Amino acid sequence: MSGGSYYFVIVGHHDNPVFEMDFMPSAKANDPKREDHRHLNQFIAHASLDLVDEQMWTTNNMYLKMVDKFNEWFVSAFVTASRMRFVMLHDEKNEDGIKNFFQEIYETYVKVRTDSHKTIAFTS
Repeated sequence: MSGGSYYFVIVGHHDNPVFEMDFMPSAKANDPKREDHRHLNQFIAHASLDLVDEQMWTTNNMYLKMVDKFNEWFVSAFVTASRMRFVMLHDEKNEDGIKNFFQEIYETYVKVRTDSHKTIAFTS
């Protein structure tokens, strides 16, 4: 992923955030409004869940591409076989990079979930 801003969240079965992280250019990293932007990102991601749920029943693909747009933010989504939702907010189109990111995260997610020696709790 290049110089744009990104917000990634894994959403559980009860619409609860399981994991979240934002990626932004270093020029924006010390922005005093960063916390406000984080709350806005959470709101946008949560608001897009209905569209993600609608689209996941209309396709066999796990990667749903861009499901919504809010102002300058594009919302892309990925749904796992167990119906966990990966949501990415981004301010520039980068479909191939986001798809690859989702695939890598999914592979890591599956490895963590299937490793009986890990004690990470994913409350879905």
